[in-house]
Amino acid sequence: MDATDFPDDLVQTQAAWNATYQALTASRPRNTTALRRRLLRLSVRLWWHPYWETVPSAPAARSELRHLARAHGAVRAA
Repeated sequence: MDATDFPDDLVQTQAAWNATYQALTASRPRNTTALRRRLLRLSVRLWWHPYWETVPSAPAARSELRHLARAHGAVRAA
């Protein structure tokens, strides 16, 4: 599967999920309730995105999306 197959909004949502998760795992995070609610909303968007109906192997594609979003996050941080 090619990474360019993912819609931009899906990659951005996964990146936002990663950032929210990281904020939640920080020591003594502030606003944990808000972070957990945001994580839940983002999880729902990721899970039910229409893109998943178009791929033959959704579990493999979900894994690749997570990897791609982490790589983009690492590039942005550098």
